[in-house]
Amino acid sequence: MKQMNFELFVIPFNIGLYFIIFYVVYRSVVWFLDLSRQDKLRLQRGFFGRAFWQSIKEIFSESLLHRKIWKTNARLGYMHTSLAFGWFLLIIFGTIEADLFGTSHLNPPYKAIFFKYFHPEPARSGIEVAYAFLMDLILAYILSGLFLAVLKRFSSKSVGMKKTTKLLTLDKVALTSLWLVFPSRLLAESFTSGAYGSGSFLTGSLGNALASFLPAEQLAYPFWWLYSLSLGTFFILLPLTRYMHIPIELFLIFARNSGIKTGDQKGSYTDIQIYSCSSCGICIDACQLSFSAGINNIQTAYLLKGIRENIDVTDIVPNCLMCGRCEAKCPVGIEIMPIRMIQRRENIYLPSERKLLKRYFPDRKKSPAPKPPVPPSYSWIPEGRSEKAKVIYFAGCMSHLTPTIKKSMLSIFEAAGVDYTFVDEEGGVCCGRPLMLSGQTKKARELISYNSKLFYETGADMLVTSCPICYKVFKESYKLGIDIMHHTQYIKKLINDDALKLNFMHKTVSYHSPCDLGRGSGVYDEPKYVLSYVARLQETEFEDENSLCCGGSLANTKIDNPTRALIAKDAARELTKNRPDYLVTACPLCKKTFGAVTETDVVDISELVAQVIVVPQAKRLMSNSPIMRKKKVTVKNNC
Repeated sequence: MKQMNFELFVIPFNIGLYFIIFYVVYRSVVWFLDLSRQDKLRLQRGFFGRAFWQSIKEIFSESLLHRKIWKTNARLGYMHTSLAFGWFLLIIFGTIEADLFGTSHLNPPYKAIFFKYFHPEPARSGIEVAYAFLMDLILAYILSGLFLAVLKRFSSKSVGMKKTTKLLTLDKVALTSLWLVFPSRLLAESFTSGAYGSGSFLTGSLGNALASFLPAEQLAYPFWWLYSLSLGTFFILLPLTRYMHIPIELFLIFARNSGIKTGDQKGSYTDIQIYSCSSCGICIDACQLSFSAGINNIQTAYLLKGIRENIDVTDIVPNCLMCGRCEAKCPVGIEIMPIRMIQRRENIYLPSERKLLKRYFPDRKKSPAPKPPVPPSYSWIPEGRSEKAKVIYFAGCMSHLTPTIKKSMLSIFEAAGVDYTFVDEEGGVCCGRPLMLSGQTKKARELISYNSKLFYETGADMLVTSCPICYKVFKESYKLGIDIMHHTQYIKKLINDDALKLNFMHKTVSYHSPCDLGRGSGVYDEPKYVLSYVARLQETEFEDENSLCCGGSLANTKIDNPTRALIAKDAARELTKNRPDYLVTACPLCKKTFGAVTETDVVDISELVAQVIVVPQAKRLMSNSPIMRKKKVTVKNNC
């Protein structure tokens, strides 16, 4: 056994290790202090409560085992797991090895990392032999994942990916140092094993082979230096590159499980999420702008990297369908849509205006005191009126452009005998979503305030809308104090309450789950329930969270109509592979978009239901009377 406790080659590793520990602690403290008082309390309660154990479980399942990536791509999941979990095992078992078989206990970290250098002799007991085998097995496991990582960088298709992210210069240097860590350890341990006749199935066999024609003892030392330099370089570059996600993701998990959420302003929590992005490229594969339109440089990985590196993202921010596919697939669970919305609001200022704001108000905390609130005038909003009813029906702007949907809903209301008021029958006002997407927050709030007053005056206890966008906005941005339902949910309620009698249509249908209704609001089961009640529902490859966007999203202000049509055709082709009689959706915008690109009949769920309503003959005659129709639709909104 070598009678030494220190070697110069451990210095790069020590410098890098203590630097990254100091930096992560410092950065975490800064972020914690910058949280709002409420979020600080949430984090404190979470750290000492049930959320702590939820976070530990998530760190193990996602940060180490990468469960979400496994579900998306098994080869990619294996690659990430072997590197993350394998390295974790190497550190844990290496620390135990140094404590069990070394000359002292509670050793400094470098003793575990470079244990074979300080203790190169062959194993003297069965336990040592077994332990040497285990350490070689873990190293082999990591190297297999490293092989896939290198292969992925040069051929993304080999690991089941269409595209990988482009790297900045520092990212490339950090990646190279990371790639060198485990091969240099393998060669350092193998040369040492070859010189001393030690090692196990991997390092021992390779060491004996190398020692047969090379001076193993002399060559081992340079590779221990390379191993230390690779680790030290990686640790020092970590805060400056995408690999900062490794430690910061732990902070994010604790914060998220403690109940902290992204608000409508940039702050500490958004910074934590931005630094937690690993640029894994899964968002590129998930993005329809990428695989349908060939646009590969605007995805979330590039947006977050641009914000992190202070790169101009003016062109990236508006070029997004805001469909949420990337957010659903993100293995880290970053709230991508709110972050992009915040960035859009920041981008409504011209560069010259941003310079002035930065010059006069450089620090967020030192900005001037807010002026007293001025009541909104609503001068830009058309005046409207509403009448008393139990149910409010809000068709939404897009439903007025697809009038068969609102006509179908009126038929359903009448057949079920619903006491309703059609508040936007004459066109009405918008829910406010387009203003939000364009960054016009103040105008959106004025509109929300106006609509809320309009709804309150009806005295209704439920609001039903045909537009998923309106539904999402009413649920998240309004405080109405009443039940809010999309019309698919309401139709299901009418069926369950036995208020609506329907025939079964002997037709096959394929369902397209709209982005804002499905991924955006979590409404998956109700539309399928209704469809299964009236027709034969076919499954597709793009169900629920994996649903495709129609491409007609108003959120993207950059792409042209031919590009939108390309995305829509691609999605419609996938959804109609099994040749259904109808392609059914639950969104007026999706219906309009798909209807222009496919020969399959495209209908809304409400239209399908309206076709099969069982109406008694007497009631049918009465409902067809112009007088009765006028009585039923009593509310006229002049908005």
